[in-house]
Amino acid sequence: MTILVTGGAGFIGSNFVLDWLAQSDEPVVNLDKLTYAGNLENLRGLEGDARHVFVRADIGDQERVAQLLAEYRPRAILNFAAESHVDRSILGPGEFIQTNIVGTFNLLEAARAYWGGLEGDARQAFRFLHVSTDEVYGSLEAQAPAFTEQHRYEPNSPYSASKAASDHLVRAYHHTYGMPVLTTNCSNNYGPYHFPEKLIPLVIHNALSGKALPIYGDGQQIRDWLYVKDHCSAIRRVLEAGVLGETYNVGGWNEKANLDVVHTLCAILDELQPRADAQSYETQITFVKDRPGHDKRYAIDAGKLERELGWKPAETFDTGIRKTVQWYLANPGWVQNITSGNYRNWVEKQYA
Repeated sequence: MTILVTGGAGFIGSNFVLDWLAQSDEPVVNLDKLTYAGNLENLRGLEGDARHVFVRADIGDQERVAQLLAEYRPRAILNFAAESHVDRSILGPGEFIQTNIVGTFNLLEAARAYWGGLEGDARQAFRFLHVSTDEVYGSLEAQAPAFTEQHRYEPNSPYSASKAASDHLVRAYHHTYGMPVLTTNCSNNYGPYHFPEKLIPLVIHNALSGKALPIYGDGQQIRDWLYVKDHCSAIRRVLEAGVLGETYNVGGWNEKANLDVVHTLCAILDELQPRADAQSYETQITFVKDRPGHDKRYAIDAGKLERELGWKPAETFDTGIRKTVQWYLANPGWVQNITSGNYRNWVEKQYA
């Protein structure tokens, strides 16, 4: 048997592929468009591994996806592919509409045709698992209860609106066509292989480079932080035992203000790799103008996943964030490589 993972060279997708093959011999066909955040360096440890087949392709290319499905006959499709950075969606929403909405539609169409041609046990076993975000639920007031799966959708950015639309498409394909779908909505992920435009990897990279640590507004925006490997284990559990058509929220039970996260990162860096001048990295913190429509608080209630499927995170924020800093300190060339023009040039030559 085989699974098809889309977006498997991105942050969460590549962590999932690595974790899957560390625990299973079931092969993975990994489809990724290799946009700026898709990084084959994440998958270097799988070079020469026959269980991993990488294909550079777009989920919006329905014909190419159909060819892959016919060739590899996967028992499941796990859709991680998405444009995901809110700031970029504000500056250029078009790519988010194209990938997250149109791309998901084309992927669903290819999957529906493939599933429709399956018979017997193969048809019964097939799953389409769609990975989404808590940002579709909008913003919470300080004392409001955390998002449950029944919370209405109130997206506030082009990114979250495009993900909300993709969630609705997945739901509709289940209710209209009977497709065996599952949806997960996760909180903010962090961990190894995170592209350095998001808060945690950006702060680590800038701190070590002697650059400013930019904090939007007053830094009191609250997020629920989920260690990426915990997210991967939750997805495996939902794929294994999730009820068809259901949505499962995945969170870390770790609400933290952005400024508190940055202070924690600085303290760990002060301990593990002190500045040459013995000053704290906190001296590099700089407050900048808040971004438009910045959601104040996200919080995930992952109780359904624990009650029904027995999943809960293995990492606390303290253990997960320390592991994350240690990984970046142990892999100093990774950020340099993926942000350099040399890597992008290599990708284009490799897949010309």
